[in-house]
Amino acid sequence: MRSDIRVRIAPSPTGPLHIGTARTALFNYLFARHTGGTFVLRLEDTDVARSTTAFEKDILDGLHWLGITWDEGPGIEGREETGPYAPYRQMARLPQYAAAAARLLATDNAYPCFCTPEELDADRKAQEAQKLPPRYVGRCAALTPAERAAKEAEGRRGALRFRVRSGVVGWNDIIRDRIEIDTSNLGGDFVIVRADGTPLYHFTVVVDDMAMAISHVIRGEDHVSNTPKHILLFQALGYEVPEFGHLPLILNPDGTKMSKRKSQTAVADYIAQGFTREALVNYFAFLGWSPGTEEEVFTLEELGERFDLHKVQKGGARFDRERLEWLNGQWIRKLDDEELIARLRPFLEAAAVAGEIGRQPTDDELRTLLPIVRERIPTLASLPELVGFLWTDDIAVDPASIIPKRWDAATTHDGLAAAREVLAAHDAVTWEADELEPPLRELVEARGWKAGDLFMAIRVATTGKTATPPLFDTLVALGRDRTLARLDAAIASLSAPAGT
Repeated sequence: MRSDIRVRIAPSPTGPLHIGTARTALFNYLFARHTGGTFVLRLEDTDVARSTTAFEKDILDGLHWLGITWDEGPGIEGREETGPYAPYRQMARLPQYAAAAARLLATDNAYPCFCTPEELDADRKAQEAQKLPPRYVGRCAALTPAERAAKEAEGRRGALRFRVRSGVVGWNDIIRDRIEIDTSNLGGDFVIVRADGTPLYHFTVVVDDMAMAISHVIRGEDHVSNTPKHILLFQALGYEVPEFGHLPLILNPDGTKMSKRKSQTAVADYIAQGFTREALVNYFAFLGWSPGTEEEVFTLEELGERFDLHKVQKGGARFDRERLEWLNGQWIRKLDDEELIARLRPFLEAAAVAGEIGRQPTDDELRTLLPIVRERIPTLASLPELVGFLWTDDIAVDPASIIPKRWDAATTHDGLAAAREVLAAHDAVTWEADELEPPLRELVEARGWKAGDLFMAIRVATTGKTATPPLFDTLVALGRDRTLARLDAAIASLSAPAGT
């Protein structure tokens, strides 16, 4: 193992933790753990207008919740920063950027640009009219010291532009092999420091990667076009260029790029829907990587042992919610009863507050119920929807919904009445699934009915739902008194005149 490998994730706190950011953080984390390297987190908060402490908290807490912990970086929950290269927030690193900018000015690798927004907009429109790609025209690239002084005397404050040399920039991408991009495609000299002195992303990321001795930059495919700019900056500043690896984009099921406007991308949303941390981490690892075997269920530690950056795919990774739910089900079934109850509790509390259930079940009630629901809940939040009728005194059932497709109201009324009589013959001692089912099947056979029709009518009458855990297990969970009472209500509703 190499201990000199250093990787980083550098999210911007301008929005909540995104699936793509979480996946990139995970791949960096796994690479560091697999190689014995160091995983660094820093916050790129120079977009002051859009950065918020709430988004910062969401990102840090979300990664921590997933188990993606960093060796160096900002603390969470009020803890101090950890690591020898603090501070790990860019707005606290402004002196370092100013020093690097001065070096670029001194070597003529950068120059002040006094172009006004109006001039730049006119240039852009002229290029559009000629069907040319946008690029800086170089108006300020060759100003003499005297001309610069004159501009400053007019009250203009210059932004700082980096000189882009002509030629080709290439690198051996860990994932995508050799990539070469002609600098004529970079849009000309680009701004690295705004006129107000605020440094921009392309500049800060390079200065920070150098200062923090980052050896490998592992990030999304959408950064491929940025990499030539970064390599040029590394070289101009005299820094060693790190290795680059660009991860495949995460796509919607239809192959389009996943975006915040069209897709559910916030990790917090998946947490709120009851996905477990184990399943999310497990699934994120498969968004672009495969162990090369048929195995699909891995712990975070197992992923760290198996992860190989060279096995990351080049093509886009499609986000398949059905597969995520399948994995989540696998992890729900791995949890022991006490851990599962603890994880279900917040969702039951939320359902009670929302009025979706009348009360919260006790731990003993949940323990009894787990054997029949554990295999049927794709997410933790789905339990109230599946069996919330157990903890609600009054259920609203539309009489029309009780009637099976092959029956009419009269047949359904008679069927439920006969089933009620059969069930009422059982007392609390014999109110067990294997005791309730046989006599009802005998009733079906004697009347010439299909079991599915009667059982569906009983299910809807007692639960208000067409899909539940096995019917007789459900009746046992409901209990004798509530089952009979709900059947009485359904029979009465079918006896009432239409429209009542």
